[in-house]
Formats: sequence, C-alpha cells, structure tokens
Amino acid sequence: MKNWGNRLTALSGAMKAKVNKGRKSAIALTAAAVLAAGGTHPAAADSEQLTTVYYVYIDGNYAGTVLDKESIQSKVAQQVEKAQESYDYELSAGADISYIPEQVFNTNIKTEESQVLEEVAEVGVSTEAAGIVIDGETAVYLETMEEAEAVLEKFKLQYASEKELDGLEAYKQAEESKETLPPLEKNEERLTRAAMSEEVKAEEMKADPKLILSEEEALKLLNKGTLEEKKYTVQEGDVLGKIAAKHDLDLNKLLALNPGMKEDSIVKVGQEVNVTVLEPMIHAVIEKEIYKKEKIAFEKEVIEDSSMFKGDTKVKQEGKDGVKGVTYKITEQNGVPVRNAAISEKVLEEPVKEIVIKGTKVIPSRGDGSFAWPADGGYISSKLGYRWGKMHKGIDIARPSSRTISAADNGKVVSAGMTGDGYGKKVIIDHQNGYRTLYAHLDSIDVKIGQTVPKGTKIGMMGSTGDSTGVHLHFEVYKNGSLQDPLKYVNR
Repeated sequence: MKNWGNRLTALSGAMKAKVNKGRKSAIALTAAAVLAAGGTHPAAADSEQLTTVYYVYIDGNYAGTVLDKESIQSKVAQQVEKAQESYDYELSAGADISYIPEQVFNTNIKTEESQVLEEVAEVGVSTEAAGIVIDGETAVYLETMEEAEAVLEKFKLQYASEKELDGLEAYKQAEESKETLPPLEKNEERLTRAAMSEEVKAEEMKADPKLILSEEEALKLLNKGTLEEKKYTVQEGDVLGKIAAKHDLDLNKLLALNPGMKEDSIVKVGQEVNVTVLEPMIHAVIEKEIYKKEKIAFEKEVIEDSSMFKGDTKVKQEGKDGVKGVTYKITEQNGVPVRNAAISEKVLEEPVKEIVIKGTKVIPSRGDGSFAWPADGGYISSKLGYRWGKMHKGIDIARPSSRTISAADNGKVVSAGMTGDGYGKKVIIDHQNGYRTLYAHLDSIDVKIGQTVPKGTKIGMMGSTGDSTGVHLHFEVYKNGSLQDPLKYVNR
C-alpha cells in the first residue's frame, strides 16, 4: 500500500533528530568545574552561583538548551492562540514538548534559544481527533470516533445493504451452531462473508486540524484515493487512445471517468478530459451465494432412414429442455466480481431428447429420358401450333381427376414463381440431359429453385394464373433449347 502517512503527515515540516548530547554536555561541564577547584575548600564552591538550564525535547528528540523555558512556552501559546481563530476545535501544540531542568555553573553556559524557537515554530497545532488507520498507517482524519466509524460503515453499505449484513450475522450464527439454513429461492442471494482486504480500524489520536475531513470527503477519499480530479487539456493530434496511454489508463477507464464519451468520440483542441487515476485506499471483499435455475439443453438424435429421400426429415419425438438448480459462490471486490464458481447443482427436470428421422435415399437429378404424364388424368384441350394467329408453344391439359401437377422426369428446379410473360405461376425443370420442361398457369407452387425433384414429385397445383381462360396446365418441352412437341414424349 502507498505510504498514506507521508501524504497526510500532521506536521507542517520535519523536525531535526537530535541525540541526547545536551545532558552529556551539562554533566561534563559540571565535572570540569569541580576538578578545576582542586583542593579548594568546599565553602569556596558554595560561593559560586549555579544557574538552571532546560534541555528541550520535541516528540522525544533533543531540540536545544535554553535558560528561559517560559519564552518557549509563550511561543507555543501564541501559535495555538493564533490558530484558534481559524478553528472551532480545541487546539494544543502539534507535538509533545518537554523540558528537563539541570543546574550548572554559570561559567561558559551555551544556550540555543533561537534554534529551539525555530523548531517550535514548525511544530504547528493539533486537536483531539480520530483517524482511520489502514495497514498501520493513518490515511484519513475525522473530528470524532463516531464520525470515523460512520464512514467505515457507509463504505461497507456501498457494497452490501443492511438487510444483507443482518443476514450475514444469521448465517454466521447458523454456521457456529451447525444449524441447517433454509434453501435459497430462485435468484435469491445470501451473504457469507464481508471483510476488508486491508487491516482497517478507527483510533483516537491527535491531528493537524487542516487535515480533518467531513464524512463525505473522507468517504470520497477512501473510494478514490484523491479529493482532486486531474484534468488534461487536449492538444493538436490527440485522440482518446493516445490520451489514455499518456496517463497510464486503458481506454475503458478513461471513458468511465468521462461520462458521455464513447470509443469513437472526437476530442477538440482545448477540451478538458478527466484523467484522474483512481486507486481506492481500501477494498471491501464480499462473498455471496446465489441460487439460479438454468436450462439443460436437450440432446438431438438423428436416425437415418433409407426409405426417405435425402433432405427430407421428420420429427419422431419433440425435444424439451430440462431444468437444474445451481448455487454459485460469487466474490466481489468493491462491487466488481472477481470470482464466480458453481458450488452445487441439482437436476430438477430431466431434458427430453429430440429424435429426428433423416432420409438418406438419393434423389436423382438427371432424367432418364422418358417423360410421365404431368397431370392427374385430364385431356388435351389444345395442341402445339398456331392458334388465333399466334404460336401456341405446348399442350394444354384440362379437366383432371385432381389438380396435382407432377414432374415429368428427374431434374432440378431452375425457375419457380410468378412471371409477367403471360404464363402466370410457372415452374421450369432442367432434367440435366439436354431436356427442360415448363409447367404454367399454376395456382400454387410446392418447390423452390435449386431443389432436386424425382419423376412424379408434386410440384404444384393446376390453376388459371396469367393469360388463361380457365383452369388447365400449359406444358412445354425443350431439347437443347429448341421447342419440341410434347406429344412426342408424353401421351394420355
């Protein structure tokens, strides 16, 4: 973890570290005076005047020797009084200042009043406060312990509701007493753990009043690691990806910092972009169990049938998805899922297999050269030849037993649909041997382009679409592109 203590130190400047040499100097001075007296009568020593000096320590570190501790105390009092004008807190010196008195002979006394006053000036002021301590270092200061504890509670409630936390207590009690908890319902969640990744606690302590935050500010600092947003002004040639790379951000994080921006957004020179690197000071780890009902996809079995044509299928048994109940254990860190694992599952409804019969009989696409009558009975109402001054290109078949129209030979459908050439709905079959047959004026069509049809396959129903005076089939035969008389190939 970053050294939050360095960032949030309560002192305005570092104090000098001193060894306890003041006391040693004073003892040496006293011993020297006694030795110098030699064989002098004790009464002579009594006549020498002794002076009290004070060794000053700031937070246990030696700061210097002074004759007048009141001047130091006065300086401290002045600093506290001046600072008190700006704060409602009860203030005191920003460090522990202690004095150790010692009597020395007044000969060659060396004091350091100015040095001590300078160090005292750097001490500042402090007040009774509460700190949030993260992994042994104070990260945030608040006015009271109540506020510090409230901030930590608010932090937790961002990721787990009070109801969930109450449920967690019930879960812990059941675990301890080895009681069986009621099963979870569909989509129901249950907290099993809520903790911090770091060691976090609130403690009473002294703090520089400048560093004391409101609850709102403290929560923001814990969440983001900073109270100030860093802005970047767009320069010539900048794009979002380049800006993100400049500030060690990936593009998704940059977009999250700038609501409204998209990956393809164009930024303008002079525009400000938020590039704050957010690093939460603490991380709430939440573990929960959630129960879900999920489908079990049914299997599909295909049974081949050589009596059915290839491409034809029929469903022997409809498939149906099954259902299973799955309990997942989800781990989240500050609301972001970091782990998701299924810890138990139970089949609630078995799936039903789908069984499909699939034809394997090959459909011949090449005609054998012999044509079958394309209608179900009927008679020839018109033959090939000129009629009403216009060439009639095929034969017309009318009054059939049923209106079913069949392929005259094996082949592949090359045309199927309504046309604007007078034929109405028509089908053309290429028999892959130089022959083509045409079926016109159909009422409906049962085949599609590209489909292979064997001889006798139903291709549509007789009708009267296009230029037609009644229900009939118009049938044409072509050989290598040349019109043929159908009666050379079919007969009733």
